Parts: sequence; structure tokens; C-alpha cells
Amino acid sequence: MVKLNKIYTKTGDDGTTGLVSGQRVAKDDLRVEAFGSVDEVNAAIGLARSRLKQNNPQIDEMLSRIQNDLFDLGADLATPAIKDEAEGKVLRIQPQQVARIEQEIDQLNGELEPLTSFILPGGKQGVAELHLARTVCRRAERVMVSLAKSENINNDACPYINRLSDFLFVASRYINDCGAADILWTPGKNR
Repeated sequence: MVKLNKIYTKTGDDGTTGLVSGQRVAKDDLRVEAFGSVDEVNAAIGLARSRLKQNNPQIDEMLSRIQNDLFDLGADLATPAIKDEAEGKVLRIQPQQVARIEQEIDQLNGELEPLTSFILPGGKQGVAELHLARTVCRRAERVMVSLAKSENINNDACPYINRLSDFLFVASRYINDCGAADILWTPGKNR
């Protein structure tokens, strides 16, 4: 359980931060960049939720679960994997969390017409904010992939963040009048 009595500790004034293990690393460490980027995704989703929740309770419920998952993912990334780690002892993203997002993508996508063009980010304001969250999510994924090249990370972490960007795309189309209000890209339109 997390207990925060004091918000500032001054321990990061030297440019380091603590991982879950207690290990101190530089604030520009790739691992810190990864869980920091996941935190940005979470904040962007929170912004979109604040605009969407009244008119889209089903999507809001899904996004609420996702925001909680993103804290799990941040904790996962902030806890370096150790050899012979006891299963369940460390908070890690689980395959069922990836599967749940896949099911929700399929559920929402089943109500959409197939795409005939790429979509320009936009439409309703909450939808534009979901598109922004999607692009932040893709950046977080790139950082996580870079981290995975140099350090061991949970095998379900990258699939989770990859599915999340897909979910945000599909959810944006779903909220955009099931795709009817999508703004389609017209290649070469302004030549």
C-alpha cells in the first residue's frame, strides 16, 4: 500500500530518483523515461475522460480500468526484473490485462465501418484528446522498446502498451459517431 505523508523529500535534488527496489538512478535513465512516458499517457487519458465521461459511460468505464492498469505498468517498469523472480511477488502487467483490451477493441470495432483512408486526428474535442493520448502512447511504446533492448522487462509490458494505442484509436472512432464524424485524410489534397 502506498502512503505519502510528505510530497517533497529533496532526495531527487541531485538528479536521481528511486526505483521500487530502492536503487537510485539518473532521472534521465531510459527506465525512468519509460515509466514517465506511461504516466504522460495516463494524464492524457484523464484529460480525455474529463470531457467524455458524461456522454460515453461505457468508454469511460474502459478508460478507468486502463488508467489503473497504467499505474500497474508504471510500477512494473519501475521494478527491474530479477532472475528467478517469485511470481506474484512483484506487480507486473498480466496477459489477462492485454486480453481484456483486445476484447474491448473487438467489441467497439465490431460496430464500426471498415476504414477507407487514414484518419486525421480530430472531430469532437474529447476525441481529439484521445488521439493525443494515442500519440503519447506510441511514444511510450518506442521508449519501452528501447529499454527492452538493453534491460529485461516484463514480456507483457510492450504488448499491453501496443494494444492500448490501438484501443485509443478504435475508441476515438467509436465516439466520433461510430466513425461517421471521422475526418479522413485525402492524399495530395493540397498540392
